[in-house]
Amino acid sequence: MVVNSPAQIAQESADDYNDNENGLITGATLKRWKDDWLNERPDGITGKLVIIQVTEGPGGAEYIAPDDKHVFTYLIDNSRWVETRSNGVIYTRSMVPSGATMDALLQEFDIDPHNDMIVIAMGTGGYFQAMVRGRAWYAFRYWGVKAENLAMLDGGNSWLNGNGLEPADFAAAASAAPGTGVASVKTLEDDNTAMQATLQDLLAVLPDSDTNVLDDGVFIWDARGTDQYSAGEDDGTGVPVADYMTTFQNNGSRQGHPNGTLQLNFTNMLLPAEGYRYRDKAELEAYLNGETINGEEFVDGTYQPVGVGNAYQEGDTIYTFCETTYRAMITGAASAVILGKPTRFYDGAMVEWNSLSYLLDWNGNYILPIDSPWRTDVVSFFRPADDPSKVEPRQIDDAYADNTNAIILADKAYKTGSSPSDDSSSGGGGALPPNPCGG
Repeated sequence: MVVNSPAQIAQESADDYNDNENGLITGATLKRWKDDWLNERPDGITGKLVIIQVTEGPGGAEYIAPDDKHVFTYLIDNSRWVETRSNGVIYTRSMVPSGATMDALLQEFDIDPHNDMIVIAMGTGGYFQAMVRGRAWYAFRYWGVKAENLAMLDGGNSWLNGNGLEPADFAAAASAAPGTGVASVKTLEDDNTAMQATLQDLLAVLPDSDTNVLDDGVFIWDARGTDQYSAGEDDGTGVPVADYMTTFQNNGSRQGHPNGTLQLNFTNMLLPAEGYRYRDKAELEAYLNGETINGEEFVDGTYQPVGVGNAYQEGDTIYTFCETTYRAMITGAASAVILGKPTRFYDGAMVEWNSLSYLLDWNGNYILPIDSPWRTDVVSFFRPADDPSKVEPRQIDDAYADNTNAIILADKAYKTGSSPSDDSSSGGGGALPPNPCGG
């Protein structure tokens, strides 16, 4: 097993996305492949072209047309890319799927992660669809699929129809799942679990105060809006939110952000008028440099722009999150797949972080005891809920756990064959949280 670091997992895009053979690809590249797969497939790929759409496209562009011989198109929706799991302290919704879940998916759709080229497409273009596309990419990459075997298709189907693809490149129906696969993530030799930053990992890199530290080797990116980052102190225009409780999600105990976090909304990565494709690489790089693009830039805990040169520092590892690390899949893919920056996803995200508090829930119980080592309220800027009756009880596993790495440890054990079933961290299927991505 080869254990890779975030720097080793990252891949940098060509300046022109048309030149990419993996990572982020364009409709023109996909058309060249699908029209003559055996002759045009990327070097080193000997298997099928497997296109996964996370939603059906609009009428006339429902599915990228398969030939069901060398090119297959499957609909695999958002519920398959997340799972409720415990990190040892708390059960959290929408975590990376377990090994057994991934194996079931590989076998249902007969995906060979060693030899196939896996392309993940939005179907209907949209912010949420781009998030789910990112969750699918993350699941494959986390479990060890090599970068050379994996790509995300840039843009939604209706926009691609005329931007690299043609009407004849679409079909009304997807391929039927054959259910004949035999592959397992256990055979993938890369351990990419470092893509996931655990609660413990994030706690270890936070500064003592809510300041933008430039020389600590980390860059913590909140992909939510300024309204949530500020807990309603700033709606993004310098004006307070009338009712700060409207910035809360999932009946949380508090709102705010971890110390030292900078904020830039995930929406700035994509161009809705162009099929929700990614902005050009140079613009994404400019954002990380602290520059202003289209009136938006990174801000710090004062809600002011950090300024050119005061955002990402060369060599930093990026930690990105949102409420449930759906929105952060868009920011993290920009940094890890396009810009080639070492990137880790805090998968537990703010739905987990804001839960780990010495604050009351609607049953009159403190979510964590005052002496739990895993309280995050002590290293955060936050505003508590204005009434405990609005705070849903959380499923605490062990408030005094030795670590918060149960998911990572279970997944490593599954890959090496030392885990007999899926893992003890699983707590159910991939039900989407009530509000995964916010407004």
